[in-house]
Amino acid sequence: MRRQRPFRHAPLRALLALAAGLALVLPLGGASPGAAAAPSEAAGSAAAAGPAAAEEPPGAEPYRPQFHFSPARNWMNDPNGLVHYDGEYHLFFQYNPEGNTWGNMSWGHAVSRDLVHWEELPLALPHDEREMVFSGSVVVDRENTSGFGSPENPAMVAVYTSHAKDGSRQAQSLAYSTDRGRTWTKYAGNPVLDIGARDFRDPKVQWHEPSRSWLMTVALPLEHKVRFYRSPDLRQWTELSDFGPAGAVDGVWECPDLFPMQVDGDPERTKWVLVVNLNPGGIAGGSGAQYFVGDFDGTRFTADPDQGTRWLDHGKDYYAAVSWDGDPEGRRHMIGWMNNWQYGEQIPTDPWRSAMSVPRTMGLGTVDGRPTLTQQPVAALDSLRLPDPVAVREVDVPEGSQPLAEGRGDGRTLDIEARFSPGDAEHFGLELRAGDGQKTVVGYDAAAGEVYVDRTHSGDTGFSPDFPGTQRAPLAVRDGEVRLRILLDASSVEVFGGAGESVLTDQIFPGAPEGVRLFAEGGTARLKSLDLHRLGTYRP
Repeated sequence: MRRQRPFRHAPLRALLALAAGLALVLPLGGASPGAAAAPSEAAGSAAAAGPAAAEEPPGAEPYRPQFHFSPARNWMNDPNGLVHYDGEYHLFFQYNPEGNTWGNMSWGHAVSRDLVHWEELPLALPHDEREMVFSGSVVVDRENTSGFGSPENPAMVAVYTSHAKDGSRQAQSLAYSTDRGRTWTKYAGNPVLDIGARDFRDPKVQWHEPSRSWLMTVALPLEHKVRFYRSPDLRQWTELSDFGPAGAVDGVWECPDLFPMQVDGDPERTKWVLVVNLNPGGIAGGSGAQYFVGDFDGTRFTADPDQGTRWLDHGKDYYAAVSWDGDPEGRRHMIGWMNNWQYGEQIPTDPWRSAMSVPRTMGLGTVDGRPTLTQQPVAALDSLRLPDPVAVREVDVPEGSQPLAEGRGDGRTLDIEARFSPGDAEHFGLELRAGDGQKTVVGYDAAAGEVYVDRTHSGDTGFSPDFPGTQRAPLAVRDGEVRLRILLDASSVEVFGGAGESVLTDQIFPGAPEGVRLFAEGGTARLKSLDLHRLGTYRP
């Protein structure tokens, strides 16, 4: 059987107990992202391990993302532990500190004050001789229910999946920090939730104010279920209920998330959204992220009827999507791993492999009569816009292709907002990174009512037969227009259609050309308006 998510579907055994009365202290404060520990070092000193020092600062490599987070070196997958605390957004992530493919799963760490400018910190939670540190979440224990901190200095508590290295069991464990996430201590009483299961992972924990308790949402992957637990102190957990199977069930369920959202911004209309990632079985093949809208009564989630399968993203490269807790303005932001287990270990990048999507601000709006998740890039992305934008107004797009603004729109890192009127064209849109026989097409199919990304000829596509192809998302013409926002980075394209109800995320690995061209097929479309900004980098 083809390997999809290495070892995560293997048998697991119970996590070995730590030495009686002792906790494993992970001193990170003096380390830098360039400090790497040998695999044979003791667990305590291994805590100082981070990505090995690059020969030169990252950023100049041909496919290095400029406004998407990527680690300086080595393999990265799921985002973990998303929380805002003391002015910082924390992004932990699945990380191999010792190589450029999956393995030795540990938690990497980065922080940002605006979800755009990221600082990579030393390794947070390393694997050890007993366990790999799989996905999970971080909470701020402001009332010190766990006893790990104090009301004056609340602990950040990580709730993560302990994956036994002999593959026999997965269980949920704790680690805590009282210095803003810079150093971590694994709880001596781990694991805190062990049901004896081989596949039981990815806890998302939040404070549930109505019940004055902690709420855990966790995956039973092979059963296609999400289970809910309650705890007064993060240490003792009581089972509440299960949700599923439902929606897409062609792959294992992973990385669930549960959160409330106001419908159309109305505080009197609150619904709950349950996100469930699955692999394989995604809408575009391989990895994908689905969601359910419904109600949560503190014990049980009930999905609204007749939803069908609803996808967060219709592209190939958006997985393990989870959201931040604790935003100071009460907003809900989400991020996903911008890769796919079909080919994730083969993408042609070095010395790093994988990037995160752009963080997205979520909404729940009424689309076609039902509450629908909407997504837009976080507003702070505008801070990377460079001078001299390109603006185009009221231009016919005849059959064929033509340079945008006589070539003034060419580039490799772009933020484009466009409004098209379909006219009598069958297809129309933009060709990106076009030239020398290559192009990535962002288009609209008028007959099908779909926006699409065609990366068949986008550059290097030969590393996997699952990579080239076209991904599509439904998008209605509204008020006679098709609205698109397109983010182009060195190795990715993200498309937000309409009000953000239709989203596509795809990696691309183009050559040197940077052309941007308008195109139409089967007739003439009209470009009502287009505003193009080149984007700088978040890196110093």
